[in-house]
Amino acid sequence: MRGITISYKYSGDEAPWQSAMAVFITAINNDPVVAGKFTYQVAIADDKETRVHWGRWDKAETLAHLQAQGYFKTFAGQVRGFAGGAPSAKPHDIAFKSSGW
Repeated sequence: MRGITISYKYSGDEAPWQSAMAVFITAINNDPVVAGKFTYQVAIADDKETRVHWGRWDKAETLAHLQAQGYFKTFAGQVRGFAGGAPSAKPHDIAFKSSGW
């Protein structure tokens, strides 16, 4: 399983940020090619500014499909805007995982 961790600071209006996150996650859940094969989580750190996103996927084809979608391109641009430029992005392999959520 592959994954990515994205982080940046954002201290602007929460409404557009929350809307962008909700729209993207809804699009993933409604895309029959990636639903259940690509998961996405977003967190707000205790400092209320640091935002952390975790994406995980089963195979390269799933990621390629996702990245080709208009909803992904829109979201990637929005994240760049919230971050004030390119956010920190670290791709990785998932080496170990507990059971459960």
